[in-house]
Amino acid sequence: MTGLLVLATARTQAADFLQALIQVYALLIVAWVLVSLVQSAGVRIPYNTFTSTVLRFLGDAVEPYVGLFRRILPTLGPFDLSPLVALLVLQVVGQVVVNVVAG
Repeated sequence: MTGLLVLATARTQAADFLQALIQVYALLIVAWVLVSLVQSAGVRIPYNTFTSTVLRFLGDAVEPYVGLFRRILPTLGPFDLSPLVALLVLQVVGQVVVNVVAG
């Protein structure tokens, strides 16, 4: 009986970790979108290494995943809906995976 309890606790902890990881990645996508909007509006400190590093990190972390959806979805004029679809897919698929891991 103790072995089942340990297994159930481990599965719950793994599911909680996956849920937290999904939420952090979703926040990275939102931050990337917001920073891109601010940057496209021209509000950026030139030659600032901190902001350049943050922009590079967000782009390197988010662009491969969002780029998958950007290749599939057509652009609607100036609107890029790929981050929105990427967030939606991340949340839905992530919740399914978390439920499967949790049992």
